[in-house]
Amino acid sequence: MPLRRSAASDVTTDSALSLVPVYRAVAILSTAASQLTLDVWRGREQIETPLVVRRPDMAMPLSEFLAETVTSLALNGNAYWRVTRDDRGPRNIEVLDPWKCSPQEDGTLGYEGKRLQPSEFRHLRLMPRAGVLYGLGPIQAARAELGGALDLRNYGSEWFRSGDIPSGVLSSDLPITADQAKEFKDVWHQRDAHEIAVLGSGFSYSPVMLSPEDAQFLQVRQFTTTEIARLFGIPAHMILAAVEGTSLTYSNTQQADLAFVRWTLMTYLRAIETAISEVLPGQQTARFNLDALLRPDTSTRYLAHQTALTAGFMTVNEVRDIEGLPPLPSTPEVPTNE
Repeated sequence: MPLRRSAASDVTTDSALSLVPVYRAVAILSTAASQLTLDVWRGREQIETPLVVRRPDMAMPLSEFLAETVTSLALNGNAYWRVTRDDRGPRNIEVLDPWKCSPQEDGTLGYEGKRLQPSEFRHLRLMPRAGVLYGLGPIQAARAELGGALDLRNYGSEWFRSGDIPSGVLSSDLPITADQAKEFKDVWHQRDAHEIAVLGSGFSYSPVMLSPEDAQFLQVRQFTTTEIARLFGIPAHMILAAVEGTSLTYSNTQQADLAFVRWTLMTYLRAIETAISEVLPGQQTARFNLDALLRPDTSTRYLAHQTALTAGFMTVNEVRDIEGLPPLPSTPEVPTNE
C-alpha cells in the first residue's frame, strides 16, 4: 500500500495536535500553569498584588491568560503580549496570536500590518538562541520525528480502508493458468459465506489475519508516545504511557511530578515571571506561588507538622495557618486569688 511520507515542512501545529500524545502534553502544560497565582515583591517584601497581575487581560480570567500564553509557547516556541498603558502604568496585557507576529531586527514587532514599539509588547521565547529572533518550540525542533508519527498513524488508518489487503489466500499445489485462477476465485466468492467450504484436491485456503497488536502497530505507537512525552518533558505516567522495565509507585510518581515542575514547567513559568516583572513599575518582581503544585499529600504534611511542633520551632496556630484554618481562640486567663 503506497503512502507518501510526510516531509518535515508538512508538519503544522494543527497536524501535530491531531496526535493524541501531543494534544495531551500541551493540555497538561497549560492546565498546570492555569492553576497558579502570581505574587508581587518589592525587594524581600511581598506587596499587594496589582490588578494588572491579578487579571492581566480584563477580557478573561488569569487562568485563561496563563493557559493561552503557555499554549503559544508550547506550540510555537514564542508568545507575544500587547501591553496597554496609561498615566498610572500598565493597564491591560493581551495575548496575541503568535502566528501573526514577526519580531524585527530594530526591536519592534510586526502585527497585522502594524509596528508595535518595544514598550507596547513583550516577546516570550521558550528556547532563546543567540542571534535568532524567534524561540524554538518542541514541534519546530522535532518536525521530522512528528512527521514519522503522523505517517505511522495514517498508515494504520489506511491499512484496512484501502482495500488492498486480501481476506485470504486460495492456493494450489498444482500448476494452474490465469483463467483457471480467475474461475476458482469466482467460484469461491459466489458461495454463501456462512457455508462450509469444500476444496478439491490440491487446494487450500489460508485467511490473512492480523492480531490487534499488529493491526494497530501498538508497540511502535507506544514507543512514539514515549518519545513525544520526552520531547515535551512530560512524565510518561501523565499521558498514560507505560515504560518498559519500570514500575510506578507512589514515591517515584511524586518524584517524577516534582521533576516535571522543576525542569519542564518552570521553563514556561520563568518566561512569564520575567515578562510581567518587566511590565511592572519600579523594582517590583512577580513570582508564581507554586504551593498548589508542590503541596505534599495530607499524611506527609501532617507528619512534617508534628515534627515541627515537637521540635518547638512552630506553633499550633502557625500550622493551622498553613492548612488554611483559622487560629484557635486564645485561652482566657484564670484569675488567681492573691
